[in-house]
Amino acid sequence: MECTVRWAGPSGMTFMVETGSGHLIAIDGAPDGGGRNLAPRPMEVVLAGTGGCTAYDVVLILKRGRHDVRGCDVRLTAERAPEDPKVFTRIAFHFTVRGRNLNRAAVERAVQLSHEKYCSATAMLAKTAEISHTVDVVDDA
Repeated sequence: MECTVRWAGPSGMTFMVETGSGHLIAIDGAPDGGGRNLAPRPMEVVLAGTGGCTAYDVVLILKRGRHDVRGCDVRLTAERAPEDPKVFTRIAFHFTVRGRNLNRAAVERAVQLSHEKYCSATAMLAKTAEISHTVDVVDDA
């Protein structure tokens, strides 16, 4: 895996990221750090990537188990250390999984498997952050 990060120029702190798969991501800083607030902060992208990683796992696990999953939202709330490096110290994941006749235990197991076995982003962040999760299961009947 690889990516290239390019500074957009001398009048700010915007960077363009080109991923190895050919996609673009813009990142920027807050005005008090020289940025123009044009894009997410780098740590917001890290948090978003973690949410995407675990949501992907949960949906895939449920689909492979032949569960009729129809939606999966994850809201992440994180706290960071007050001193540099300002690593994540706590991340709470709240999953809302929708589907028809979903078995709550299967959904909770999918979340647990993602966090404990499959999501590499969560595994990395768990080195510095306390990870917790809650789950809501919504029947789309």
